Amino acid sequence: MRMRSGTAVAGVAALAVAGMALTAAFEPVWAHGPTRQKVRESIEINAAPAKVWAVIGNFQDMSWLPPVTKTEGEKGNEIGATRRLTLTGGATVDEELYKFDAAAMTYSYRITAVDVKVLPVTNYSSTLTVTPSADGKGATLEWAGAFYRGFPNNDPPPELSDEAAKTAVSGLYKAGLEALKKKIESGS
Repeated sequence: MRMRSGTAVAGVAALAVAGMALTAAFEPVWAHGPTRQKVRESIEINAAPAKVWAVIGNFQDMSWLPPVTKTEGEKGNEIGATRRLTLTGGATVDEELYKFDAAAMTYSYRITAVDVKVLPVTNYSSTLTVTPSADGKGATLEWAGAFYRGFPNNDPPPELSDEAAKTAVSGLYKAGLEALKKKIESGS
């Protein structure tokens, strides 16, 4: 009796496993949504790291970034500080500081509100870091960001795709870094 009962249980278990395998084989396959994108740009600046930090280290001042016409904010460089960037044309970007380390010359922030027509991203966070250049004669400024494309579902329109998001962020970073290099090296 015991042998038959164990065999019956084993048979039922085998049928259950086979049933699950068949069910799984005929389940519809769904593509997953967007993946987190990353962009990292850097530039060598012919100036001491402290001089570069003096220009970028104030979270409340983005005057060095070409499309920014005005920066308004609260709480300075405190964690949780906020700023609103007004861009050429009037669009705005709201951001919040979540890491700040003056000694390490780095800070991180996130966008809390932006129209995807302005910057085709969602869940954007970014870090600016100043380090001595490899040759020790200047500084390296790195701007790194992580984000999702502007369209959260599958099959995004071209202007809200992963590629559009990466291109927009990379272009913004490169323009900002070049403008900053020019500003610092020219002394203006």
